[in-house]
Amino acid sequence: MKTRILGRTGRDVGVVGMGCWQIGGSWGTVDEDAALGTLQAAADAGVTFFDTADVYGDGRSEQLLGRFLPTAPEGVVVATKMGRRADPHVAEAYTLDAFRAWNDRSRENLGVDTLDLVQLHCPPSDVLHTDAVFDALDTLVQEGRTRAYGVSVETVAEGLAAVARPNVASVQIILNPLRLKPVTEFLPAAAEAGVGVVVRVPLASGLLTGRIDESTTFPADDHRNFNRNGESFDVGETFAGVPLHAGVAAAKRLAEVAGDTPLAAFTLRWIVEQPGVSVVIPGARSPEQARGNAAAADLPAPTVAQLDTVEEVYRDLVAEHVHHRW
Repeated sequence: MKTRILGRTGRDVGVVGMGCWQIGGSWGTVDEDAALGTLQAAADAGVTFFDTADVYGDGRSEQLLGRFLPTAPEGVVVATKMGRRADPHVAEAYTLDAFRAWNDRSRENLGVDTLDLVQLHCPPSDVLHTDAVFDALDTLVQEGRTRAYGVSVETVAEGLAAVARPNVASVQIILNPLRLKPVTEFLPAAAEAGVGVVVRVPLASGLLTGRIDESTTFPADDHRNFNRNGESFDVGETFAGVPLHAGVAAAKRLAEVAGDTPLAAFTLRWIVEQPGVSVVIPGARSPEQARGNAAAADLPAPTVAQLDTVEEVYRDLVAEHVHHRW
C-alpha cells in the first residue's frame, strides 16, 4: 500500500488505515473472534495505522488491539484517544494528573509501555487555547508515556487552533464528500504546519456505502439509532451531521459518479487524493470490509470530471444542511 509520513510523528503509515470504534461498541455487537479476524485481515491487506479510543466499548477496543499487537506486522502504528472519560466533560478536567491516569489505563489495555500516538478526543474548544494542557502533553512525552500527541476535533476552527500548537503531531477531522469545508479551510494550513491529517467518519457512518436508505433500521445500541439528532454526542459523528434523507439522496448521486467502482471504495480514494491527507480510517466489522477498504488505496485517482461532480452534489444536496461551524 502507498504510504505517507504522519506529520510530526515522523512515522510512515499506509494511506488507508482502520478505525476501531466499530469493534469496541456503539455499532451493534461484534464478537471477539470476528474483531480479531478483522484486525488481522486489515494488516494482511497492508493497513499499518489503527485508531482507537479509551471509551470505545469502555476500553474493549483497546484491549482487542492489545491482543492483536503481539502478532502484528512490524511497523504497525496504534493511535488512541483520551478525554471523553472526563465527567463532566469540561476543560477543567484536562489536567496532567487526569492525563496520566487515562494514559496508564490505555497503556495497560494495549499492553505497551509507550503509546505511539495519543490524541485529545474532541475536547471542549477552550482546551485548545489553554497552554497548560499542551505543557501537560509535553510532559507525557518527556515521561515516555507516549511518543507523540495529537488532537481529534469536531470543527475546522478547532483544527486550525490545534495545528498552531508547535508539538501537535496530527489532527483528526471529519472529511468526506458530505463534509467539504476542511478541504479548502483546513488541509492547506495543516500541510503548511507539517501536521499529519487523520480523516475520520469517511463513509458518513455507512451512508457512503450506498447500502443505507430512509427505511434502514439500526440496533438500539447503534449510534445511528440513538444519536441521530445528537442526543448522546456531537451529531456530526453520526451520518456526518447530515439529515438521513439528504445523505441518502447525495449517496445515490455519488454512486452514479463512481460508476463501476463501489461507492465506499470511490469515497476512500477521493479522500486519499485530497492534498494534505495522511491517512483515512474507515471502520470495519468483518474481514471482508477490512479488505475492501484497503483495496481502495490501489484504485486510479478520480478524474477531474468526477472531482467537479462531487462538489456539485455537495452544493446541490448537502451544503444547506451542514452546520456552519463544521
